Amino acid sequence: MEIEITYIDTACVIININGFRIITDPALDNKTGFLPKLVGKPFIFSKKTMNPLLGELNTNIDLALISHDHHGDNLDNSGKKLLENVPTILSTKGAERRLQRLKVIGLNPWETYNVHTPLVKGLKITAVPAQHTNIKRLLYAVGHVIGFVIEWDNQENGALYISGDTVLFEGIYEISKKFKINTAILHLGAGAFPYLKPKLRVTMNAEEAIQTAEILSCEQVIPIHYEGWWHFKEPVQKMQNEINESSIKDKTIWLKRGVKQTIKL
Repeated sequence: MEIEITYIDTACVIININGFRIITDPALDNKTGFLPKLVGKPFIFSKKTMNPLLGELNTNIDLALISHDHHGDNLDNSGKKLLENVPTILSTKGAERRLQRLKVIGLNPWETYNVHTPLVKGLKITAVPAQHTNIKRLLYAVGHVIGFVIEWDNQENGALYISGDTVLFEGIYEISKKFKINTAILHLGAGAFPYLKPKLRVTMNAEEAIQTAEILSCEQVIPIHYEGWWHFKEPVQKMQNEINESSIKDKTIWLKRGVKQTIKL
């Protein structure tokens, strides 16, 4: 089956599966000055430097996947406003508590939610582990995050994986054992706050993205979440060069913001 993916902003894409539209991590505010990135933690701050391209948001969204709700580059005020009109929202158990007004359905890692729609037979979403820091003792501070695996009937070549904000960790190996992944949407950018911990990183860099794709043995890799924020510390050109000189060069699909990209699963 062919599906369409449109890159909106940061970690926000719209995935169109036979007319069923899924949005991920809607951070849709325009660029601003410095602001707290982590809700309730003013010492962790960032600055948005690009505006989203919102053209694809003119039509209805059927399902939202929120890897985590407590970071402003994954869900912001405009994103919450959009979610008011989305019938089904899947995220973490913490998001379910914090966003009760939006009736979020919280999932634990490895928990599956079955989506009933005549457009996509057997559609199901499984929450998978993510680790939002390379320093494990800081996990509580950065908060809980999940990724997602999207499956449906007659998915010949494997599932669609969305990493969420994560580094390479043992959970990636677990995902590779439990699922056949065809396409991996990876959150990159090497997010970091060196004024807190010099070696702290909260998302993958290019090297980890390459390793993750190799571990998953996926056929297609789609990098997102690598530009538009101050805390993304890996230069875009460096990241692209490293991937384009690697084993996954011919597997990588570079999305253009606001442009539909057709891929086959």
